[in-house]
Amino acid sequence: MNAGNEHPEWMTDLVRVVNAPGYQRWRQMVAATGGCAHPIHLTGDSTIVDASTGEALHTYTTTDEPGGHLLVACGNRRASVCPACSEVYRADTFHLIRAGLSGGKGIPETVSAHPRAFVTLTAPSFGPVHTRRETSGTVRACRPRNRDRTCEHGRPVGCHTRHEPQDDRLGQPICPDCYDYIGAVLWQAHAGVLWHRFTLAMRQELAAQAGMSRRTFGKQMRVSFAKVAEYQRRGLVHFHAIIRLDGPEGAHEPPPDWADHDLLVRAIPPAVKRVSVKSPVSELGRRVLRWGDQLDIRPVLLDPTAEGLSEQAVAGYIAKYATKGAEASGTVDHRLSCSVCGGRGRVSVLAPCERCHGTGLKPGLLLDALPVTDHARRMIRTCWDLGARPEFSTLRLRPWAHMLGFRGHFSTKSRAYSVKLGDLRGARSLHRAAQARERYGLPALGDATTLVLGHWRFAGIGHTPGEAVMAEHIRQRVQTARHIAAEREPE
Repeated sequence: MNAGNEHPEWMTDLVRVVNAPGYQRWRQMVAATGGCAHPIHLTGDSTIVDASTGEALHTYTTTDEPGGHLLVACGNRRASVCPACSEVYRADTFHLIRAGLSGGKGIPETVSAHPRAFVTLTAPSFGPVHTRRETSGTVRACRPRNRDRTCEHGRPVGCHTRHEPQDDRLGQPICPDCYDYIGAVLWQAHAGVLWHRFTLAMRQELAAQAGMSRRTFGKQMRVSFAKVAEYQRRGLVHFHAIIRLDGPEGAHEPPPDWADHDLLVRAIPPAVKRVSVKSPVSELGRRVLRWGDQLDIRPVLLDPTAEGLSEQAVAGYIAKYATKGAEASGTVDHRLSCSVCGGRGRVSVLAPCERCHGTGLKPGLLLDALPVTDHARRMIRTCWDLGARPEFSTLRLRPWAHMLGFRGHFSTKSRAYSVKLGDLRGARSLHRAAQARERYGLPALGDATTLVLGHWRFAGIGHTPGEAVMAEHIRQRVQTARHIAAEREPE
């Protein structure tokens, strides 16, 4: 609280920002980033030169900018870190997924006729947790069975509560002492490997169902996919994936006539069951890690009114979770380990890390004081304790403790599924560069008669408190304008 009539720091700084001489130009730069919450500050200059004469056609320098800096968007995909940049990432992911379903962005529209399915792969159970169960629109008890029994720790085995959607107990273990935290963390750390092996097993199973060898199968058909990881409330990820059958050339070629939707659906369950990964040998035991029993396979349909999922709904669903992180399960969205030693506490065998004083944690950070749920804290603590054991060193559990052990990519796709995110970003960058050249009357982008010479240096990141308030206001206005433009676009 501020004493007397003193204003909050952000309000005082906001007055300074609004009354600064370069305020309008600063607003333009922030708007150009979409209202980025943590813009990168650059200093330097750029010159467009006539290649034949050496004449400088146009020169830009940050010397005349407010504060002497150019603001560039941070590009972070997480909505909890930067809502503005995550919205751009979400939109790019949507178009990437949609192109692989219905064509566009260089992908032919005929791809929509290829067999494809929307598949959800889940984690196994490591102990009962509070859940919200709905059957025919009726909310039922969390775990009605054995609700009068108690476990060895004296807690009820079941739960007869009908949980509300925002109940803080959802996802939390009914008995934390019975919950297999070691198994949960080890499964999470190997989830990416399980997914990779599933993609290999899919090809093997499809070849077997078609009665041919894998080599022969690979010459006639290709399996393409795109997937995203979503954190459940219990802190474990499950994967939503689009699996599509193509010809040998990918999206540009249809699969053979015998490779239909039924073949795809038949091959998925046995491929899921045959996949397993063994955890490293340890005195804590060696575990065989597998997918959970819950498997959801749904057709992706052209007709949104038919019984199934429309292409737009699937693309929107995957794009939505591409910007989410583990914070949805009650943890934090930043690393807990020391950036110098990576959580090891040492920079060499004999030398402890001076930055974290051998703790492995960020300076001043305490695991027990983190603003997380009790379940997330025990997952983090398990990651930290297992990360100290040499047999688990390759899993890098301490640097990924904030992710509750998951260290894979949130959003991935096979090479032939559709366009790359880099292609979409590159096209956007070229479009903006072309607009700038047209505005200044310069030769078109790609004209061999000009050269671009630039010198740039990193000068900082982020906003002051007042700038952050104004940047969020600008972000909301930019987002509203984009939504209005999207609604006006023809279907």
